[in-house]
Formats: sequence, C-alpha cells, structure tokens
Amino acid sequence: MGGSRVHTLYRRHSDREGGLPRGGGGPHATATRRGRRPPAPTSTNRALHELTALSRAQFDARDGGEILRLAMDHTAAAGPYSAEAGYLRVNGDLVPSPRTAQIHTSAVDRTVRELAGRDGPVTVPGRSWSRALGLRGPEGLHGYLVVTSHCRPSEAERSLLATLVRHTAAALSVAYAHRRRREDAVELHRLEEERTALQQQLVSVVAELGYQRAIHALMTDVAASGGGEEAVTRALHGLTGLPALVEDRFGRLRAWTGPDRPDPYPEPDRVRRDEMLHAVAREIGPVRIEDRLITLVRPHGEILAVLALVDTESEADEHTVLALENAATSLAWELAHLRNLAEVELRLRRELVDDLLAGTDEESAYARSEAVGHDLHRSHYVVVAQWSDQAADDSFAQTVERAASAVGMRSLLTRRSDHVVLIADDRPHARALYTALAREIGSLSGAIGVSGPCDCPDDIPHRYQEARRALEVRRASRERYGTTFFDQLGLYRILGPGNDRRELEMFVREWLGQLIDYDSRHHTAMVETLSWYFDCGGNYDETAESLMIHRSTLRYRLQRIRDISGNDLANVEDRLNLQVATRVWKIVLNGRG
Repeated sequence: MGGSRVHTLYRRHSDREGGLPRGGGGPHATATRRGRRPPAPTSTNRALHELTALSRAQFDARDGGEILRLAMDHTAAAGPYSAEAGYLRVNGDLVPSPRTAQIHTSAVDRTVRELAGRDGPVTVPGRSWSRALGLRGPEGLHGYLVVTSHCRPSEAERSLLATLVRHTAAALSVAYAHRRRREDAVELHRLEEERTALQQQLVSVVAELGYQRAIHALMTDVAASGGGEEAVTRALHGLTGLPALVEDRFGRLRAWTGPDRPDPYPEPDRVRRDEMLHAVAREIGPVRIEDRLITLVRPHGEILAVLALVDTESEADEHTVLALENAATSLAWELAHLRNLAEVELRLRRELVDDLLAGTDEESAYARSEAVGHDLHRSHYVVVAQWSDQAADDSFAQTVERAASAVGMRSLLTRRSDHVVLIADDRPHARALYTALAREIGSLSGAIGVSGPCDCPDDIPHRYQEARRALEVRRASRERYGTTFFDQLGLYRILGPGNDRRELEMFVREWLGQLIDYDSRHHTAMVETLSWYFDCGGNYDETAESLMIHRSTLRYRLQRIRDISGNDLANVEDRLNLQVATRVWKIVLNGRG
C-alpha cells in the first residue's frame, strides 16, 4: 500500500530536524521507558492514517470534482483497489469525471445509470471484483465511485473502502453546502447538525476499526466541551503532554494550555507571519518550524487559526501528529460555524438598516431589531460618516463600527456608495465619534452628519435625509472636517435642494413656535408685529405707523417677543433666522402656525 502524503511530509520534516527520538511523547514512549519494545503499527492503522489525511484534504477542497479526483487517486489506500470511473450528479444527471478510464466506458456508464441510485456490481473485463458505490449525503445522491480489484477484498478491506466512500460523500455534502450557503439561521442549524453527525460518524468508524483509543478520547473530550479553542488545547495537552496553543491568523494568542506560556506574548512580525502561513499552507499535515509543530485550521481553504504544539525536545511521534491533525479538524468545524453565525448576524443587521432607511412597517422593524439584539423602541439618531481618503467599503464600515463601540454607541450599521450609516440609540457626543474615527483611520479628513431625534421607525427615512443634509453643509463649509448636527444648522436647513413644506413648517415652528402659541392663547399679534418690524427694516416709527400703534407699545411688544421666544434681536444669527421664519410664515404658510 502506498504511503500517504501525511507520512511523506512528516518524514521530510522529521529528517530535516534530525529525526524523532524513540523516547518521545505518546503511548509508544511509555512502553519504551518501561523496557518493552513498542508494537509495530498495523496495516489497518496505517490505512486509517492515510484515509484520515485524505479526508482532511477532501474537506479542505472547495470543488466537488477535486474531492472526487482525490478519492479516485487514493482508492488504493483502502486496499487492492483501482478507481475505474467516477460520476458527479449535476442538475439531475450523472456526469463522468475526466479521470474515468476510456476502456469499457459505455458499458460501465450504462450499468451505473441503470442502478438508479443503488449500489451494485458492474462488469469490467479482467477484474474479478467490481462495484459501483453511491456517494450519498443528506440531500441525496451526489454521484458514484466505480471500484475494481484483481482479487476479492477481505472484510476489513471492504470496511476501509466503505469508510473512504462515506468520507468522500460527506466532503461532497460539505462542499455543496458551502457553495449554496444559506442566508438564514435555519440553514446554519442544519449545518451544525450535519457537523455533529459527521463527528459522531468519525468517532464510530475509529471505534469499529480499533483506531487509536487516545484519539478517540481526544474527540470525545472536545465534543463534550463544546469544541471550542480552550477545549481543544486542553484535550491536546492532556493527550500529548506538550503545551498546546491556538493563535489567530495574525499571530495573536487565543488559547494556551500547558506550562511555560510567554508573558507577555510576543507581538508577531507581519512579514514573517505571512511567509510562515504560506509555507505551511503549501504542505499537507503538520509542519515543524523551530520548536513548534504547526497545522493550519482552514475549513474550505480559508485560514481561520493556527493550532500548534510546543515541542522543544523534539518528542513528537506519529501519534502526536495524528492527535494534532484530528484536533485541527474538530476546531475547524467550530470556528467555521462561529464565522457563519457572525456573517449571518451582520447581514441581518445591515438588511434591517437598509429597510429602515427605505421605510418599513413598525411591527416588522421592532421584531427584527429584537432578533439581532437591538432595542429600537428608544429614541434614535441617524448618523452618516464620510472620509475623503477612504472608500465606503466593508473595511471602512468595520472601522466605523469599532470607533462607535469604543465611545459607547449602541447602533445598527450599513453602508452606501460613499458613506456609512449608523442608527444610534443616543445622541452622539459632539466630537467623540469623529475623534475616535480619525484615530482609527489616521486621518482628520472626514465629516459626520447627525439628524434630529427619531421616536419611531417610520420617521427614520426623513431623519436620514437630515443627517445627509448636515453632512453636505459640513462638506461645503469653511471647516470641512468635523461633526455637524442638523438641529444646529439654522437657516441652512431650508436652503438645500429637496426641502418640502414639512421642513419649512418645522423651521418656522422652531423659531416662531412659542410666539405662535402665545398669540393663540392670548389673542395677541406678536408674530405679526415681528414680521412688520422686519419688513420695515427695523425702523420703529415706520413699524408703529404700519401697525397703527404707539411707539412705546411697539417697544413693549418687541421686549415681550424677546422674553417669550428667548431670542435676541440684536444677535445677527438669531435676527436672520427670525426674519426668514416670519417671511415663510407670512408668504408660504399664509400666516398660519
């Protein structure tokens, strides 16, 4: 039986390090220390070792054709077999693999199709034993693997072949599930159940064929602990006696079990880290780098973490390598599951914000916000952020989210073509978010616009326009960078394009609302007096004559206007806003509040 790539790789790295001493860790080491010669590995164990490596390679593959090719290329790992043909089910039809032998293709093809999804014998001249084995998953038939042998396989060899078929089918199921990634939590739940079923299936196969009891104990311990990083390192350390650790792909420590943990943990060098990841990724199985035995946790090819054993005395043996590989497989499932959950939650939150900005019914908005853990019943503000030297991509959106979290803002977030939108449950501090963002980005060339308060989801689209208006005013002002609040814009609120009657009414209400209410309650004419005062250019005599009142009466009314409204007619900004408000009140609103 040919040696697997895992054996070859391990021997290569072991030779480079000067070989592994026979007194290393693991079950054989214990036997040697007691004076007994360690037992030679059985052919079944070697076959299982190779099938495990093949299974990991298949689960790392993203394409169904690649998974089938790996199975056909390594069928001999299960016994005296040859893969004559392979088929994948595509759109309801069985499509032969390019590696299918051309001899007798028509006869084999016809027989496989007539089996209609069942396993069965095929006729291949020159072969005493041949079978078409279905590759089945939870969704149904994925394809067929046609295997032949010059002699009738033993029971153990049939069991190994069945294991290869099951793992190939499982790898196809995972690859197809990844390709058709669901966009809701129901699909993630199904994948979780499939993950658990595959783990239990692997444990069952190991137990049935006398696979290493220590590895079985590792998988059982990890499954009982939830499959997290701490559970994996704890079980791996208990099995091997070596310090076990998990780092993220950037080299930051996530879990460590065992002695001699560095404190503080060294900061990774980015260039050297990337070189190391690329070097390990090119190999199959663990790789020795200095005093560490390293393997990548990369479901579907994406590196999510690095799992390693600290082996300063080069004690690791073949069993240590197997334990590390199986631990990495278990951890890969868990990290992929957590990544999928995070991606789904992020997508759900962004879809909710998009619908809120476009306008959606309140009942649905409240229910969806509760599902993602956000309380939409509170008063909210719409915040838009834009940076001159930053594209509004996912990276910028994540930066805004980190900065908002750092200043204590609880918010929902999405992005548009040139800015990021936050729906925050409190009024942002005048400078806190801008300062935090500028620090994260390393640039001051940004602007933030903040709307007025929003008390119900129906009002969010309008408040979004307010925030954008505040951003536009900030960008067009002399001080282009910083934060602008819509309720501080004054006259600029009604000078922009797209303002409707509602905006005009809100502007009038802000500046004349108290005077209008006073006139209504006391049957006075304070607003009309102020309007005539401005129309007469602030001339007392002309204003008094137009209103047909005495000059002293006018002076009294103007003082009451100051007291009631809280605005100072001597202040240039207040005077301008009051004058525009009285014009809108008289001309556009016809003198109505």
